[in-house]
Order: sequence, then structure tokens, then C-alpha cells
Amino acid sequence: MARTTPHDHPHSAGRPAHRPDDQPLYWRIATELLGELRDGTIPPGERLPGERQLAEHFRVSRETVRQALDVLRRDGLVATDRRGSHATLPGPPVEHPTSLAFPVGARRPADPRAVDRATVAWETPPPAHAEALGLAPHRPTLVHRYESAGADGRGRRTAVTSFSAVALAEVEELGRYRDRADGTSSAQLRRAYDWMRRAGLTLHHRDAITRLPDAPTVRVTRLVQDQYARPLEITDLLVDARQDALVYEFTLPAAV
Repeated sequence: MARTTPHDHPHSAGRPAHRPDDQPLYWRIATELLGELRDGTIPPGERLPGERQLAEHFRVSRETVRQALDVLRRDGLVATDRRGSHATLPGPPVEHPTSLAFPVGARRPADPRAVDRATVAWETPPPAHAEALGLAPHRPTLVHRYESAGADGRGRRTAVTSFSAVALAEVEELGRYRDRADGTSSAQLRRAYDWMRRAGLTLHHRDAITRLPDAPTVRVTRLVQDQYARPLEITDLLVDARQDALVYEFTLPAAV
């Protein structure tokens, strides 16, 4: 049997190759990371997470991550400079960023003041989420948690998102997270709405904004449905109104 080395190529005809199960672990990680680069999870030119975050994400050692990055670097798919490693796939990003951010209230990735953490778990969603998504009681689903605060700890935002069975069945990129949903590994899903659109879903969302009684906290509940009125996800965002503010942007149609 031929021995696989970092000089071999983990892709063929522009797609990750199917490799035997006995291939080195770093090869499998390189293939998974290449898949995330190609599906737009990490857009071209965007800096990759650091070795530590990637090791946590794939649940491997940092040395394995280094070897996987070396495979992609040799193929010109990843470049490293003073900013760190970033994707260098040819062509434009899969989707252009949209004004509808995931989750609602998420800060811009480039905001240097933000300290963000996002994880996913496969668990029973909050009862109100299960009802809105049409899930049977106690049926588990993919639940995303997002926390963000300024560098000084102020302006704290927390969001909990539950995805429907329809979203997980029809959006391939979301379905992949089921096996990684341990509640601890980093999971940035900020391109979730782009993935939904690429799966042929037209998104319609409704935001309900309320102030919690006896607390300086504002809750935003977002429900996203497709063109058939099927629920895709529901998010509850909590914002401390004393230290933070949400800004909604609207584009008005041009005058006829």
C-alpha cells in the first residue's frame, strides 16, 4: 500500500478526495478543513482560526493541525503571513456577506473590541423553541450558543439558537455539525443564512423586541422561515440596554 505524505494532494478535480480510513489523522483534518474552505465557512482571504482553536474544533493536537495546514499550504490553498494563516482559494467568496447576520445581534468579525465565543450542542431546545419549530417535546436538535462582550466586559450579548429538522435535513453545512456538537468546541456559524440560501431556501424573518420586566435587558426573538413558511431557526438574544445598543439597517426600494 502506498504511503501518504504531506507532499500528496488532498483534493482532486477541485474536490476533496475520498481516502481510505487508514490515512493519517492530519490528512483527514486537512480534507475536512479544505471542505470548510470550499463551502464558504471560511471565505477566501479571511484569516483562519489559530492552531489552538482549530485543534479544539477538530479535537486533535496542535501538531496534527500544523501538519494539516502544511498539506494545504503546499497546494497553495492556505498562505501564512504576519496576520496568520488565511484561505487563498481562487475566485471570489462563495457568497457576498449579507445584511442579515447570524445570529441576530452578532458583532462584526473584524471588531477588535469584541470577545466572542460560539459553540453548538445536540440537545433538547428550550420549550418555546421546540414549539415554534414544530419539534416533539424532548426531541434533541442542533442548538447554537453565542456570547459576546467588549474587551472591558461591558456590552454583553448572549444568544441561543435552535435549528429545525428541515434546516438540518436540507442545509448540508449545518448537518455536518451534528457529530461535532459537544457543547464545548468553537463553532462559528455566521454564514448560516448564506448556506440556507445556497440550498435553495428563500428566507423570511420576523424579529420581536421586548423589554424584560424589572431588568435593564432587551430580548430580541428572531424566527426565520423559508418560502413555504417552514420554520428554519429561532433565536433568543439578550442585550444589556444600559451598556449596549442594537442597530438595524434597512434598504428602501428605489423610487420609480
